[in-house]
Amino acid sequence: MKEALAKINRGVLFMLIASFSLAIVSAFAKVLSAEMSTIEIVFFRNLIGVLFIIGTLFKTPFKQVGGRPWLLFFRGFIGMVAMLSYFYNLAHIPLADAVTFSRTSPIFTALFAYWFLKEQIGSKGWLAIFIGFLGLLLVMQPSGTLEKSHIFGLLNAIGAALAFTSIRELKNYYDTRAIVLIFMSMGLIIPLISMIVSEYYMNPAYDFILGKFTMPQGLEWLYLLGLGIFAYLSQFYMTKAYGETKAGIVGAASYSVILFSIIIGILLGDDLPSMLSFIGIGLIIFGGIMVAKSK
Repeated sequence: MKEALAKINRGVLFMLIASFSLAIVSAFAKVLSAEMSTIEIVFFRNLIGVLFIIGTLFKTPFKQVGGRPWLLFFRGFIGMVAMLSYFYNLAHIPLADAVTFSRTSPIFTALFAYWFLKEQIGSKGWLAIFIGFLGLLLVMQPSGTLEKSHIFGLLNAIGAALAFTSIRELKNYYDTRAIVLIFMSMGLIIPLISMIVSEYYMNPAYDFILGKFTMPQGLEWLYLLGLGIFAYLSQFYMTKAYGETKAGIVGAASYSVILFSIIIGILLGDDLPSMLSFIGIGLIIFGGIMVAKSK
């Protein structure tokens, strides 16, 4: 009994560290967005990750059977869309709102797993999805038309959910590092092409995908390094957390990233979320935990 409780405590602790690290990554990205385009931040974020994975290959080569290249490509592309949407929102809306949008992905994942993988949801699962979407509406507070931040928030959540769903199939064919490497390589190639095109063509309407390269200066290099390090720490401790205890418990603890993001966002100058937003955040967390527990 004590050993089981200790594993749960370690799992929760590891997820809290992962969530805090993710909030720090988001904060670095938001600060950098004042001087850099979204596409350039995405480029550097993935450059650090690709270098790290390549470094691991010298010690342990890939062990995989392969055979699903198009699904692998899809995961890489849709993951890139999700990341780009997330970083774009970080630059234009409060930190807590951007993170909250991203935390609705488990709700979409449950839907996609039901549609594509034939996983059953059950009555409690459908109730959780309804609660989560109600919370999303309260956070968005649409006034007749969807704002740009709403569109990118939904793209982030839906893209991440599709990526997570595809991983469930891909893990049977590919080394986890290969799946991540393809995703991060997309996050290098597409931004690189975009920055080259942006030297000859710019349009403010497409600022989410276009942006000229600007050489980082001074503290910006430190922020980029911090972004890469904390992104790695987030992935590392998230993986350890899921290895320690049940996914439902760890998944519930992962919503602490919203609390961390509210605190860090206020320190960066964001306003405190409105009462309706707080209620919406609470419903999203509740719905997400219900989905996690059902799994």
